[in-house]
Amino acid sequence: MNKFIVTINRECGSGGGEIARMLGNKLGVKVYGRKMLDSVAHKFDLSVENIERIKAQKVSWWDDFCRFYQQFGAASSSNDTYPEATPQSIYLAEARLLRELVAKESCVIIGRAGFHIFHNEPNAIHLLIIADNDARIARIARKQNLSKEEAEKVINDIDNSRDTFVKNVTGKYRLDAHNYDLVINITGMNPEKVTEYLTDIIQNKLSFRNAQ
Repeated sequence: MNKFIVTINRECGSGGGEIARMLGNKLGVKVYGRKMLDSVAHKFDLSVENIERIKAQKVSWWDDFCRFYQQFGAASSSNDTYPEATPQSIYLAEARLLRELVAKESCVIIGRAGFHIFHNEPNAIHLLIIADNDARIARIARKQNLSKEEAEKVINDIDNSRDTFVKNVTGKYRLDAHNYDLVINITGMNPEKVTEYLTDIIQNKLSFRNAQ
């Protein structure tokens, strides 16, 4: 089979990250997600936590326009400064790193606006994993030892930050089903069975595309 990419977006607390990692094992490929930010954070001389906070910031086109010219002027006067970290500059750094990785190997990508970065890639499969709110809250409360109210706030904060980042850098709504080949609600489903199901779909879809 030719090299392929599986991008997985997920609602916080859905269990999509766990399924992505199991899917990588099932397909025999590496899984790239939040840890990939280490190299991006190094580029901007920031912690991963600060990078995530910047990605969640709401910005206007005018903010990005002004930052671009400020950074352009700084770059022309000095070659030793770190680039300014904005949602757009972080996205571009992540996208460049992902494209370099994909050029070498098949992989599973969690988040990182992967569905948009590789939307024209013929051997890419884009998945969105969701779950009912009650199931998501219960999962986060259990994993992080939180009350229902605290878990709900964590979910809202993370989902909002992801939505904001994707909207800022792609102009798209992250949960729009048109961005994906498959949207699946896994509430009440066995993660191992879901992984087997997705593996079959991915292999069949890639085989069909390569045969055309």
